[in-house]
Amino acid sequence: MKKNIKLKKFVMPTIYSLLTTILVVSTIMSLKTSNANDEDYPEKINYVSNIIWSNDIPVVSTEKLIIKPFKNENVKVGKYFYDYKADESSQKNSIIYYENSYIQNSGVDYILEKSFDIVPIYNGTVSKIEDNELLGKTIEIKHDNNVISVYQGLSEIKVKTGDNVTQETVLGKSGTSEINKDLGNHLHLEIYVNGEIVNPENCYNKKINEI
Repeated sequence: MKKNIKLKKFVMPTIYSLLTTILVVSTIMSLKTSNANDEDYPEKINYVSNIIWSNDIPVVSTEKLIIKPFKNENVKVGKYFYDYKADESSQKNSIIYYENSYIQNSGVDYILEKSFDIVPIYNGTVSKIEDNELLGKTIEIKHDNNVISVYQGLSEIKVKTGDNVTQETVLGKSGTSEINKDLGNHLHLEIYVNGEIVNPENCYNKKINEI
């Protein structure tokens, strides 16, 4: 016959206290081991830190937009594109009077008292250069999406046929033309999309495939 063994009252609390102490010590030792392992790989920690705080993170590039054919902010519109849907006042300001004839303006004329640099509205290739008696020195540029831009009335040209140009390329300088001599120093710009002429003022700040 087995006898029941009764533990003294102070034994159980002592056991619980001992187990708790062992658990706490184990946790502390585990944390120290983890920190020691991290110190063995300082390169990894620094690498992650550099990625997070670096100021050299590349910015995602955006597609170019069509720009005005000049950088000088003082250039203004001297004569607008003729729009059949425009009001009478706007249409009057888009008529060219030459040798007793009234001609609808097929582009936009930009004016400034002093000669100003001309730049392409978009990246492209110089497809034609002419010196026309009526229109003055002219540059034609082919762009993507079957878009063509034409710059007329230049006083000088700094590119040649076949040149690849960007929006930073200086094509030449504004000048005068016989057909628009009343405007003085100016640039006449025309834009064609799939062979159809469009209003340049409606093309700026758009992607090449949006016009």
